Amino acid sequence: MKFPFHVIPQNNDEVFMLEALKEAWKAFLANEVPIGAVLVKNGGIVAKGFNQVEMLQDATAHAEMLCLTAGEASVGNWRLTDMILYCTMEPCSMCAGAMFLTRIKKLVWGAPDLRHGANGSWVDLFKNRHAIHQIEVQPYVLQEPCALILRDFFQMQRNKKVNQ
Repeated sequence: MKFPFHVIPQNNDEVFMLEALKEAWKAFLANEVPIGAVLVKNGGIVAKGFNQVEMLQDATAHAEMLCLTAGEASVGNWRLTDMILYCTMEPCSMCAGAMFLTRIKKLVWGAPDLRHGANGSWVDLFKNRHAIHQIEVQPYVLQEPCALILRDFFQMQRNKKVNQ
């Protein structure tokens, strides 16, 4: 299957969110919940990740976690202070915690996660000032394509169950 989105980015956030969507598409094709992430420093991609929970049988193998770990390995440091993380979905509390611990500069996300979202959809871990580190947040970037790939995936899963 070919990447289904034809988006013309209007700014850098949309350029990199489109790259995160390409990672989400890899998850979709692997029958994983289609969430993707990219880590950016100085306008260049440092690391990429997509959900691999089923593939690795690891509940912590979220796109953001894998991307942050790959970023740490890439730069040889657990501190990612000058980096921006782009995620196709609002992060959960585990991923948000990892973002604080790695000290990313900014988080940009696409679709809200009403079940587990940690930026206001379920809880908001970013609203209170953190004692050591604050993360700038830009929500809803390319929200529609980020939500559409999730809707399509879950519709496909429901259809599989009906046809069994």
